[in-house]
Amino acid sequence: MYLFLGGNITVPSDSVVGIFDIEECSVSKTTVDYLNTCQKKLQIVNVSENMPKSFIVTVDKTYISNVSNNTIRKRNY
Repeated sequence: MYLFLGGNITVPSDSVVGIFDIEECSVSKTTVDYLNTCQKKLQIVNVSENMPKSFIVTVDKTYISNVSNNTIRKRNY
Protein backbone atom coordinates (compact mmCIF):
# COMPACT_ATOMS: atom_id res chain seq x y z
CA MET A 1 0.00 0.00 0.00
CA TYR A 2 1.14 3.57 -0.70
CA LEU A 3 0.78 6.75 1.31
CA PHE A 4 0.03 10.05 -0.51
CA LEU A 5 2.01 12.93 1.02
CA GLY A 6 0.83 15.73 -1.27
CA GLY A 7 2.40 17.32 -4.34
CA ASN A 8 2.05 14.09 -6.36
CA ILE A 9 4.42 12.28 -3.99
CA THR A 10 3.63 8.81 -2.70
CA VAL A 11 5.77 6.47 -0.61
CA PRO A 12 5.33 2.83 0.32
CA SER A 13 3.48 2.65 3.65
CA ASP A 14 5.86 0.05 5.01
CA SER A 15 8.82 2.45 4.56
CA VAL A 16 7.30 5.11 6.86
CA VAL A 17 9.03 5.35 10.23
CA GLY A 18 7.00 8.27 11.59
CA ILE A 19 4.68 11.16 10.79
CA PHE A 20 5.21 14.31 12.86
CA ASP A 21 3.69 17.76 13.36
CA ILE A 22 6.42 20.19 12.34
CA GLU A 23 5.34 22.97 14.72
CA GLU A 24 5.23 20.77 17.81
CA CYS A 25 8.46 18.93 17.04
CA SER A 26 10.59 21.78 15.75
CA VAL A 27 10.94 23.26 19.24
CA SER A 28 13.08 20.26 20.22
CA LYS A 29 16.82 20.66 19.65
CA THR A 30 17.03 16.97 18.78
CA THR A 31 14.49 17.37 15.97
CA VAL A 32 16.17 20.50 14.63
CA ASP A 33 19.53 18.70 14.64
CA TYR A 34 17.98 15.70 12.87
CA LEU A 35 16.41 17.85 10.15
CA ASN A 36 19.64 19.83 9.67
CA THR A 37 21.63 16.62 9.34
CA CYS A 38 19.16 15.25 6.78
CA GLN A 39 19.38 18.48 4.81
CA LYS A 40 23.20 18.36 4.77
CA LYS A 41 23.01 14.77 3.48
CA LEU A 42 20.47 15.86 0.80
CA GLN A 43 17.85 13.52 2.29
CA ILE A 44 15.10 16.16 2.61
CA VAL A 45 12.35 16.29 -0.01
CA ASN A 46 10.02 19.29 0.03
CA VAL A 47 6.65 18.04 -1.18
CA SER A 48 5.15 21.52 -1.48
CA GLU A 49 6.31 25.12 -1.56
CA ASN A 50 3.51 26.14 0.84
CA MET A 51 3.86 26.49 4.62
CA PRO A 52 5.03 23.12 6.01
CA LYS A 53 2.75 21.39 8.50
CA SER A 54 4.36 17.99 8.89
CA PHE A 55 7.42 15.92 8.20
CA ILE A 56 7.42 12.26 7.33
CA VAL A 57 10.43 10.11 8.10
CA THR A 58 11.00 7.08 5.89
CA VAL A 59 13.85 4.59 5.88
CA ASP A 60 15.84 6.60 3.33
CA LYS A 61 14.44 10.18 3.19
CA THR A 62 12.53 12.79 5.14
CA TYR A 63 9.62 14.54 3.44
CA ILE A 64 8.37 18.01 4.37
CA SER A 65 4.66 18.40 3.55
CA ASN A 66 2.01 21.10 3.76
CA VAL A 67 -0.55 18.40 4.66
CA SER A 68 -1.17 18.02 8.40
CA ASN A 69 0.15 14.95 10.18
CA ASN A 70 -3.39 13.94 11.20
CA THR A 71 -4.59 14.00 7.58
CA ILE A 72 -1.65 11.92 6.42
CA ARG A 73 -2.21 9.38 9.21
CA LYS A 74 -5.86 9.01 8.17
CA ARG A 75 -4.82 8.27 4.60
CA ASN A 76 -2.87 5.25 5.79
CA TYR A 77 -6.00 3.38 6.91
